[in-house]
Amino acid sequence: MSSTSTEPGYPEVLDLYRKNLSRGRAKISEVFGTQMEMSSRGEWIETSDGGRYLNAGGYGVLIHGARHPHVEAEVIRQIQTSPIASRILLEPTAARAAQALARVTPEGLEHVHFAGSGTEATEAALKLARTLGKTRLISTVGGYHGKTFGALAVTGNDLYQAPFRPLLPDVSHVPFGDAAALASELAKGGPDACVILEPIQGEGGVRIPPAGYLGAVRALCDEHGALLVLDEIQTGMGRLGHWWGADREDVTPDILLAGKGLSGGIVPVSAMIATPAAFRAFNRDPFIHTSTFSGAPIAMAAARAAIEAIEQDGLVERAGKVGEVLLTGMREIVARRCPQLVTEVRGVGLLIGVELKGAGLAGALLSEMVNRHLIVNYSLNAGAVLRFTPPAVISEEGIEFLLSAFDGACAEVAARYPTADSVGAS
Repeated sequence: MSSTSTEPGYPEVLDLYRKNLSRGRAKISEVFGTQMEMSSRGEWIETSDGGRYLNAGGYGVLIHGARHPHVEAEVIRQIQTSPIASRILLEPTAARAAQALARVTPEGLEHVHFAGSGTEATEAALKLARTLGKTRLISTVGGYHGKTFGALAVTGNDLYQAPFRPLLPDVSHVPFGDAAALASELAKGGPDACVILEPIQGEGGVRIPPAGYLGAVRALCDEHGALLVLDEIQTGMGRLGHWWGADREDVTPDILLAGKGLSGGIVPVSAMIATPAAFRAFNRDPFIHTSTFSGAPIAMAAARAAIEAIEQDGLVERAGKVGEVLLTGMREIVARRCPQLVTEVRGVGLLIGVELKGAGLAGALLSEMVNRHLIVNYSLNAGAVLRFTPPAVISEEGIEFLLSAFDGACAEVAARYPTADSVGAS
């Protein structure tokens, strides 16, 4: 199809999705009306009819909001100088981005491998684990680490694994938050094991482990000689009111995974950050795991600027404070509007989950929030949990809008479904 100077309308875009992208994705979009996302800034999205939506979704990418001025300016500057490198000569933007990232990660994590997406960072970690003789992989039930082949093997969801089996061998999943279960699994052969988990499960439904869990996991890995990988792709970059979920318990993993917010919401980028001991193979041979666009200058400019923006704007502290305001407000709304429909409202910082008493109720509430111009996400591994991940730059107006839209949506769903059984919740 030849390009034109005018933007296509919704019917044409829908048809293009059906023909050239995914018919399934097109079908899902019809549930949410005929508006298209056209532009964004901060917490707001502007649509094709000139309206605006508050974006508390984005799967955790937009900790800076959309088009943060500092990140945007640095990326534009890099585009105008050198967006892609030759890969032969040394290139300063990658070095500076790696230095900045190592500086804000837990002490002892020094070496960085950059990638383009979160699942690529997971793949790099799994391959690095193999170079250390770690052939057994231990993950958690409900954990999410991506959908490429290796990452999918440690993602604890049969729905996504089933079409692609057999996956990697020697993978086990233990209950999240259960240190005793992990101890039992490690007792079967710890020196050959790599443990990978999230500090708080995101796609698992904002599952928060008991206090002391990460410290216990670190101690168990040390005791059994296992490698510890913390997947901070969703929990990192300040979202929890700390730079990293690991910081909540002063834990240093052998490998930490970063992504989503590392992009500054502008250029896709992820990273694997490792201790010198874990990174040995990649230090010896920089060509055993490579990618054409790994460390591309345009992405490195975004990553470094994203870190600078978090520091300059105090976004770590703001995420903690705004998160407390939202969590308190949302709990009050649920208690007043629909306690019979909600199991729990939980969260840390700006990662908040609302668990309904069934996936049908979650879908109804999600739809009502979209009707009120509030965008949130469902959880891939927990269909009854809606996830709120607003940016730390959200304004007072945005906070009030979010709570008001949530209030109205809860009231509407409660009026339509007086009990959880009204929609066949299970």
